[in-house]
Amino acid sequence: MPTVVETLAQYAVAEQGGLLPEAVRHHARRALVDWFAALLPGSLLAPATLLAAALADEFGAAGATVYAGGQRAPLRTAALINATASHTVEFDDIFRDAVYHPGCPVIGAALAAAQARRLDGDALLRAVVVGYEVSTRIGVAVQPSHYRFWHTTGTVGTFGAAAAVATALRLEAPAMAHALATAGTFAAALQQAFRSDAMSKPLHAGHAAEAGALAALAAGRGVTGALDVLEGEAGFGAAMSQGADWRRAVDGLGSRYNIAAMTFKNHGCCGHSFAAIDAVLAMQREHGLTPDDIAGITVGTYRPAVEVTDRHVVATPFEGRFSTPFTVASALVHGSVRLDAVTPERLADPYVQALMRRVRMVVDPRCDADFPARRSALVEIETRDGRRLNHYQATRKGDPDAPLSDAELSDKFFELTTPVIGRAAAERLLTTLWSIDGKSAGELGALHFGVTPAAEGRAA
Repeated sequence: MPTVVETLAQYAVAEQGGLLPEAVRHHARRALVDWFAALLPGSLLAPATLLAAALADEFGAAGATVYAGGQRAPLRTAALINATASHTVEFDDIFRDAVYHPGCPVIGAALAAAQARRLDGDALLRAVVVGYEVSTRIGVAVQPSHYRFWHTTGTVGTFGAAAAVATALRLEAPAMAHALATAGTFAAALQQAFRSDAMSKPLHAGHAAEAGALAALAAGRGVTGALDVLEGEAGFGAAMSQGADWRRAVDGLGSRYNIAAMTFKNHGCCGHSFAAIDAVLAMQREHGLTPDDIAGITVGTYRPAVEVTDRHVVATPFEGRFSTPFTVASALVHGSVRLDAVTPERLADPYVQALMRRVRMVVDPRCDADFPARRSALVEIETRDGRRLNHYQATRKGDPDAPLSDAELSDKFFELTTPVIGRAAAERLLTTLWSIDGKSAGELGALHFGVTPAAEGRAA
């Protein structure tokens, strides 16, 4: 009887030459658009800029594009830096049921492989699809208990990166299985790393992309792994979850595509805060509330949201992005939570600071029971005139049951990328992404890094 990784490998290899449904290809293109939207602003920030400086001696004339500066580097280096950059501004995609951001490690690794090996857009899309399908299923099998201590993007993401690169390299089934097996023993990322202000969280995505790429490259040369690494008595499931259900890892494999059920973020912060933000904005619209009307806010939600985002002191962008009291208050004061929500001025805004002190978070039994399949919040606002207003937010804008349209996704792309590369370059890049099937993956590295929005305006 084949092991889980052998079953996943057989699927991955079949996908290399099979007919990929157009709807699935479209969802893969959406994932690419969303990933670049998060990547480019993150490429201007630490830790990606610091990694680029630390690894500068690896840059050269060949390889894949490192978007933190526009240099070229070997596959693994590009995967590491780009995946890290794409997880920095907290605008990257989510697979809700696995509590997992697949785009960062999977696309970070797949694009580096496609560019380094000069592959076309079709090969890139197939690698992305396989990376998403393999890793999201492993993620579902080990949740929700895995999320108690482990950061899924850094653990499960390693399998996704390995599957994506192995697909790009067109490894056969035995080597594909060994790539996944080796990825299993490379996978690590502790939740404690984002319980405080540190750069480790985006590094988790980068490490997953690099480690998965290494596992695939090594397997292509004959390096073997433990094929029962997932279900073995001392394997990934036993060590990093409770009661892992490996049937869920293969259920619907090749017929139901998880990449079609992605969440694309509508707010620039931790996804655990989204339902509460959506709720207070809906209540503000319905009741005409101003911050001065509000005496107190109680956010009832699921336990991991409380554990990760119940932060009442914020002074840094990291702390702001991982604070539901701050993001809820910021949304009510400023109308949205975008990149500018964590500028020094916004972080220190006295109106936001005062309002966030009136926000209380509690675990709501209904919301907690529905996690992770549903990300909900029950919000009560007490007004200064004595009213108690309630709103149950059953899902989040951007989730599969309330998705961003292609137009909304394109608007998000322009909002995040235009300040980095200018409107004209952003338009060219977006056109390429929506039509990548018939192009070269190398075209996605041909950005005009020297053109800033200000310079572009003067040229016009």
